[in-house]
Amino acid sequence: MAHHTRLGVDIGGTFTDVVLEVGAAQFSTKVLTTYAAPEDAIIDGMHQVCTKAGVAPAQIGQIIHGTTLATNALIERRGARTALITTEGFRDVIEMRTESRFEQYDLNLVLPEPLLPRQHRFTVRERVGASGDVLIPLDRAEVEALADHIRSYGFESIAIGLMHAYLNPAHEQMIREVLAQALPEVMISISSEVSPQMREYERFNTTVANAYIKPLMKTYLGRLKGRLADEGAACPIFLMHSGGGIISIESAADFPVRLVESGPAGGAVFAADIAGRFGLDKVLSFDMGGTTAKICLIKNQTPKTARVFEVARTYRFKKGSGMPISIPVIDMVEIGAGGGSIAHVDGMRQIRVGPESAGSEPGPACYGRGGARPAVTDADLTLGKLDPDNFAGGSIKLHADRAKTALDALGAPLDMDALTAAFGVAEVVDENMANAARVHAVENGEDLADYTMIAFGGAAPLHAGRLCEKLGVKRLLVPTGAGVGSAIGFLRAPFSFEATRSVYMKLSHFDAGVVKDLLATLQDEATGFVRTCDATAPIEAQFKVYMRYTGQGWEIPISLTAAQAADPDAATFQQLFEADYTMLFGRTVAGMDIEITVWAVNATTAAHPAPDADRGPRTTIHAVPDQVRDGWGCRQLFDPVSETLTAAAVVSRAGLAAGDTVAGPALITEDETTIVVPASRRALARADGTIDITEVTP
Repeated sequence: MAHHTRLGVDIGGTFTDVVLEVGAAQFSTKVLTTYAAPEDAIIDGMHQVCTKAGVAPAQIGQIIHGTTLATNALIERRGARTALITTEGFRDVIEMRTESRFEQYDLNLVLPEPLLPRQHRFTVRERVGASGDVLIPLDRAEVEALADHIRSYGFESIAIGLMHAYLNPAHEQMIREVLAQALPEVMISISSEVSPQMREYERFNTTVANAYIKPLMKTYLGRLKGRLADEGAACPIFLMHSGGGIISIESAADFPVRLVESGPAGGAVFAADIAGRFGLDKVLSFDMGGTTAKICLIKNQTPKTARVFEVARTYRFKKGSGMPISIPVIDMVEIGAGGGSIAHVDGMRQIRVGPESAGSEPGPACYGRGGARPAVTDADLTLGKLDPDNFAGGSIKLHADRAKTALDALGAPLDMDALTAAFGVAEVVDENMANAARVHAVENGEDLADYTMIAFGGAAPLHAGRLCEKLGVKRLLVPTGAGVGSAIGFLRAPFSFEATRSVYMKLSHFDAGVVKDLLATLQDEATGFVRTCDATAPIEAQFKVYMRYTGQGWEIPISLTAAQAADPDAATFQQLFEADYTMLFGRTVAGMDIEITVWAVNATTAAHPAPDADRGPRTTIHAVPDQVRDGWGCRQLFDPVSETLTAAAVVSRAGLAAGDTVAGPALITEDETTIVVPASRRALARADGTIDITEVTP
């Protein structure tokens, strides 16, 4: 049974989600995240699901883990004492950034502080040119002297980022060799391995981020492996990375920056699996947990990916106000809107929600754990969306009186009672998410009216129906296990790793031999990482190049087939680029040369399908809804359209059979979440357990 028993674990800002898959059966639980020792929540959750399944931890054959620890360490600036060694003259690159202003007209604009203060940044006299040639050789004696100098600083980790090291890493490798001998207890990260791509600010910042969190993550992963083994689960452990695949625990410890956004990536994989099951080509993935909400566009059952993303945005989640991380990542928009997001009244007497979150310690006011400020969960409870006696399967008792007290305090400056204040909080957070989705769609040239929303995460089903109303989305799917969707996504993800390299080349000087060898080298590198996870599974290589017209600042990704990568030619590359460029911008630019800046190869195994005997949805059954069935309850639910409390049916999801329909307003309850069906919608139970919510036509 061991190889059929797999555990998925997602550590979030508020809850730790644990899913155990035993053959075709799934068992799940949510436990509060334990910040001081995150592994405690994992062990607790593992024992709970093992008890439900009737198996011992020793029978688990594989554990897939995703975590926000790396992200949180960067946001909260609680990483290791770290140094940066760079080329002379480039000490301040990570502080100067790109010299762009993310808020053009803010005269008091304050740029985010770099991760490292200036006194922790050191330089060496060396220089590699843009073609990879050594212009100024590196003196080993200078490096040895620098190692002696920085010994007294007590650094735990050192980042090495030299100019154009992605083309010629020899100098970075020499520095690492010297430091490893002189300071054997210090962890080292070099940019030519962490992010071998052009643009020194992004590359240096990514390498610094990797070094900054490396001791923390390496210690945590080692501790977790030991604790799990002590509990009997001495099985292989793998980590979800931000690109939507799985890597070994050893690779994760060496490149922890690739774990940033690992939880949201699992959610996107989960939504893509559901999209494939239902044959949907245009999906809006909506993941809302306790701390943040994530929105991702999924086309042709594949999440959109990017090379660079920002973490720890400091200015109203505005693009450009965070620290860029240059690694493969699933492209999504993330805002501070979760169940724990705290509401307040600003100086303009407006209700604002987030990005600050109550998390799990102390949590929203209604948790009764010491929190006093109103959060989104307090508003949801007051509006009737949550049952105070059955939150998180009854494991957490909610206190409606404490939620009311917190909301009364919020509404007092605005002459609002608790119910009106709760309505205000819910509308603000829903509009924030709707606006983020609109902007993300516009940036990608998409019309959301053509999309189907897939909602998951503990809080998403509470808000998804209202979000669909705001966005004009006519269909919403809430799959089985939605409350722990990211953890299930980990169990669906393939083993994969993307290798990238910056080698500048114009099509007018296209060298087919160089291109063929470069792509083959990247394929070998990526395949080697995947083989550390699975020694026998078939591996597919996906080839991508990033191209632009000469003089442009940024590139667009162009996909190649294996045959095009094996026999590259300039005419094919130009044809592919012009087709994609026209699709994005409506026209090509005549007479301009085209250049390639980044080459990428993603090696991946096949995704793990859901272990269901029947994966396809049944034909829709158009039954007349009957709201007076035996066992159905009733609760007062606030209707945001009429702005009044109204009677809503309360239905257990487990009690719905395939073909059952529920007309809104209604609440469909389960242990990990509650689905709110607005008055404008009707819910249908599918044969695979998915709740299919569609707009009621007049």
